[in-house]
Formats: sequence, structure tokens, C-alpha cells
Amino acid sequence: MEEELKGEVTRGARAVVAYPHLRGRSDLDPDARLEEAKGLALAIGIVVADAFVIPIRDPRPGTLFGEGQVQNIAVACEQSEAELVIVDGALSAIQQRNLEEKLKRKVIDRTGLILEIFGERAATAEGRLQVELAHLDYQAGRLVRSWTHLERQRGGFGFLGGPGETQIEADRRMIRDRMAKIRRELEQVRKTRGLHRDRRGKAPWPVVALVGYTNAGKSTLFNRLTGADVMAEDLLFATLDPTMRAISLPAVEKAILSDTVGFISDLPTQLVAAFRATLEEVTAADIILHVRDIANPDSEAQKTQVLDVLSDLGVIQTGEDGEPDLPTVPIVEVWNKWDLLSQARQVELRKIVARRDEEIIVPLSALTGEGCDELLDTVGAALTEDATTCTFLIPAAEGRKLAWLHARGEVLSEEMAGEGDNGPLTRITVRLAPRELGRFSAL
Repeated sequence: MEEELKGEVTRGARAVVAYPHLRGRSDLDPDARLEEAKGLALAIGIVVADAFVIPIRDPRPGTLFGEGQVQNIAVACEQSEAELVIVDGALSAIQQRNLEEKLKRKVIDRTGLILEIFGERAATAEGRLQVELAHLDYQAGRLVRSWTHLERQRGGFGFLGGPGETQIEADRRMIRDRMAKIRRELEQVRKTRGLHRDRRGKAPWPVVALVGYTNAGKSTLFNRLTGADVMAEDLLFATLDPTMRAISLPAVEKAILSDTVGFISDLPTQLVAAFRATLEEVTAADIILHVRDIANPDSEAQKTQVLDVLSDLGVIQTGEDGEPDLPTVPIVEVWNKWDLLSQARQVELRKIVARRDEEIIVPLSALTGEGCDELLDTVGAALTEDATTCTFLIPAAEGRKLAWLHARGEVLSEEMAGEGDNGPLTRITVRLAPRELGRFSAL
């Protein structure tokens, strides 16, 4: 049995999903959380044979669930012929081992499931490194499971080796060494990414970062705005690796749109640490588009989870009460999947938008394109909010400068202004963002 429990999670495996709803946990609706857990399982091809919420009053240190609840899970596994149990919560190594012994089936928790998804989806070398680091960090504390080969000892080298180190110590040392190597490689990735950001800053084109809860439609919106073909499916964590494309905005010649990894409630700490190099793209953005699935009944709770992650990254300052306060980067809320709402619900939400005039909110449908032009106008206006109105006299011989101003600024007026030393002059009044004004001065 122990050898069977060590196997990897395989596609097509039948699973029972159990969400332990802890007393006092009211930030997410239990049914919505259970649906999310089923979505995570489906994301890697697991067949969800049964799923249910289990209320937990007093978590048991050995198994999390009470004896009766464990028996109910076992019965559900027998009836549905499930070979895997997914607990949509955090399990300690001891709890996981004890549940496997009692249920006679492989058990994984929320962190293990998300790591499986990330391991399957990571496409780039950087993504694979980040996932491997998270996996190793997760497994380092789980070498106390019921794996009998870890109890054996291995002899040392040479004549004075003695009994040597235990297999579990050797495995831990190998994990630590591998983690150290990966961290060094990721540090190099972080430095390279930083150099790329510096290069973009000198260009300088503004960076617009898409963030949001997983499956909110970020990649679909990214494809709609850029004409790219990034994977966009109705799956949790459909894309992991950040993608960047150039887009045109009103009054802005070019901007860089960045699609980042989706956030999720109770994101494993191992992943937050491992993907920090990727998430740093958000901290370097000039404006953030927070994409929300406004048709999801749990949309408000998902918004809170995203703001918490942005607060951890330092993008949002925390107030004295510990709640997210002022953003250090302008944030535009994108209410996506507007086409899935009823007419009455759309009218109701538009009234909410009208009342929340301190926030920038754009309802749209990334699938149909409705509202996307309004979003581009809004982003362009936000990026040029600090623009300065300037008037220049440009000789006709310097047509390149005129073209540059038309491409990068908002031209308010343009007229002939007589003759200069180098021929006819054009008086042009234009609104330029500070960085664009600096670039024009250097021409």
C-alpha cells in the first residue's frame, strides 16, 4: 500500500473532493469554494467522482477531520470507486499520512493540487524552475511520511564512515542543495528581468499589467487587446508564464501589456515566494488592470484575495487597521464577463459604478469586445493624467518632430506661424506625459 500511495497524481484518476469549512471562516462561500476546488481538479484532468463540504468545529491535530467524518469520506470513496482524496485545505505532513493510512488512498491537500497544476502548465525554463522550487519546499517538510525506505541507514565513505546518515537526512540534504541551486538560478532570472525592466524604462514605454483571480478572463482580454494567441480556456491557471505585447493607446504611441499568473485564495506560500520574480512585473507597472469575473457570485471575495496579494507585494499600502488602503500604482477595475449578466443586473451594477466615482471601473466583455474601446480610452487617459500642455514652434524642415508629437501626444491645436531661419514654422500645442516630454527634449 505504501508503494501505491507514493505514485504521482495521474490524469483520469477518480477523486473525492472534500472542502473542510472551518468555523469562523466566512470570507468565502463554502459552495463557491467547493466549486473552485472541483475546477482545480478538472484543470489537470482528474475525474471528480464526488464532492462535498465538511463543517469543522474543532480541527483534529492528527487527521483534521473527526472519526465519523473520516468514515464518511471512506464510504464516499468506496461508493464512487475513487482512488484519490483531495482535501481543499492545508494538511500537515502527519495529517496527510494518517488520512492515507485510514482511507487506504492517496491524499493531497490544496497546496499539493495547485503545485500539480503549476508543474503541468509551466512552459518556460523560468516557470519550471519556480515550480520545482515550490515543489521541493513543499516536500522538504513531508519526508516523515510512511515511506519505509527512509528508515534505513546508509554507510559513510572511507574507513571512518560509521553508520552514516539516515536516508531521510540524505534526502533532506539533497533537497536543500537542489533548492539552493534553483534559488541562485532564479536570482539570475530576477536580475535579467530587472535589466529588461530598466531597458523598457529607458525606452520609455508605459507598462500595463493585467492581474486578477484565476479564470477571471485575463488571457482572453490580453488576446482581444493585442491580437495575440495566448492560451485562454475556461480553466483555473490556464496560463502561468508572463507574456508581454505592445498595444496602442489614445495619446500614447505604444504601451506594453503584461499578462501575469492568476491569483487564488489561500495561494501556497511556497508559490508566492517562488513566483516573486514573475510578480515583480506587477510592481514595476505604470498602471494595473484588475480583471474581475463580475458574473461570479463570489466576485467580491475574489477581489479581496487579489488586493491582499497586491498588498503583500507592496503595490497597495496598508492602513492603520491592517486593511488595504492607497495603491502606489493606479488601478483600473475591469468588470469582465459583462455579457453573462442579465439586463436587470447590468442596470443594477451601473448604478454602483456611478456611486463609486473615486474608483475607475470599466464594465466589458473580453469575449465579445464590448467595452474594450472604453477601456483603452480609460487607460490612455490615466497614463496621460499628469501630462503637461506645451506649445512648440517646429520648423517645416523638422517634420520628424511634428510626426513624433502627433504619435506620442494629444495635439490640441496646430497652425502656421510665419517664417523662421529655416523656413516656415508650425505652432503646435500638445499634451505630453512627463516621460514623453523628456524624450522630446532629447530629440
